[in-house]
Amino acid sequence: MATEKSESLEMELLSCPVCYEPLIRKGPTGLNLQAIYRSVFECMKCHKSYSSKDIYLDLTVTAGLKKYVEVKPAGTEFFRRPFVSFIYERGWRQYFGGGFPGPDEEFKMAQEYFKPAKGGVLVDVSCGSGMFARKFAKSGTYSGVVALDFSENMLRQCYGFVTRDPTTLLAANLALVRADVSRLPFASGSVDAVHAGAALHCWPSPSNAVAEITRILRSGGIFVGTTFLRSSPSTPWIFKPFRERIHQTNTYLTEEELEDLCTSCGLTNYSIKVQQSFIMFSAQKP
Repeated sequence: MATEKSESLEMELLSCPVCYEPLIRKGPTGLNLQAIYRSVFECMKCHKSYSSKDIYLDLTVTAGLKKYVEVKPAGTEFFRRPFVSFIYERGWRQYFGGGFPGPDEEFKMAQEYFKPAKGGVLVDVSCGSGMFARKFAKSGTYSGVVALDFSENMLRQCYGFVTRDPTTLLAANLALVRADVSRLPFASGSVDAVHAGAALHCWPSPSNAVAEITRILRSGGIFVGTTFLRSSPSTPWIFKPFRERIHQTNTYLTEEELEDLCTSCGLTNYSIKVQQSFIMFSAQKP
């Protein structure tokens, strides 16, 4: 699907989150940590500049602001906490219940859906500490992988895990980007695949996020996500009202609502795999 050379990926892929215009890079080429760390990016339209902060590239609208501080919803702020980011991949994410099959099996399932995107660019939105982004990068399936999250501390944890495998991952086309899922810093129609593992129920507005994902996908691009269902066919009817109350703090959807959300954003070929409260869904941009 993707025929661009890796040296030109950053010029056509990364865009200003304010006006979505392509970024001009000053520095070494390459969609990898070391090249991005030594680069400065500037919007060719509004001239706002972006640079690598610590070990990730900050492409949020608020990047570089000195006085204005924006507080996100409690669910978003929760994952920005250092302790939460630290424990996420140290026993929490690996042992999700409710039918989640485990990271290795979940990765294999996603890879099956992503077969049409082989050789293209994959963005792992709300990547957390990068568990799946690293798997995608190490697979060699994609010309570039972007690990994207709003949490600075999650991205720092991801970098820490990357440095444990310097031979493979530091040399891989793997970039760490801080961004808002409702304002993705990519040109329209520039991405071949988007993954969102156990993320949708944490988004302040799933409809805005899926609309953004649809925008950045190329024609034929694949979106694969996993989440917890609010209820499933296996949920006894007597328990459904209680699950509704328990899940009020997050956006847990039903199978029907997920399909409606994807199709209303213009995605087609909707497909699902369900196990208890776990659902993996896939959809394609026409």
